[in-house]
Amino acid sequence: MKRIEAVIKPFKLEEVKDCLNEAGIQGMTVTEVKGFGRQKGHTEIYRGAEYTVDFLPKLKLELVVADDAVSAAVAAIIKGAKTGKIGDGKIFVSHVEEAIRIRTEERGEAAV
Repeated sequence: MKRIEAVIKPFKLEEVKDCLNEAGIQGMTVTEVKGFGRQKGHTEIYRGAEYTVDFLPKLKLELVVADDAVSAAVAAIIKGAKTGKIGDGKIFVSHVEEAIRIRTEERGEAAV
């Protein structure tokens, strides 16, 4: 199993969710986060004063999928999240040792 973490622009969530559903991927955790990469924030003017916004609002998606579903999940996230502009986000894929469904005590891919 693999854990997929994706940091995306907040307004792209519905598109990413729809693309994942089309790919047959169900279940994800979404967290509101703030951060920056090469984008390095931007400046805004508030009440006449200019200030720098270093940390931009983003969403972090977390999914655990079977090894054979990783490429489909990654492709779906890219399809839904890509605008072609700086700040589209990142995807990280890592190995998952074990997954356990608490209610039924199922283990491994059956728990996902």
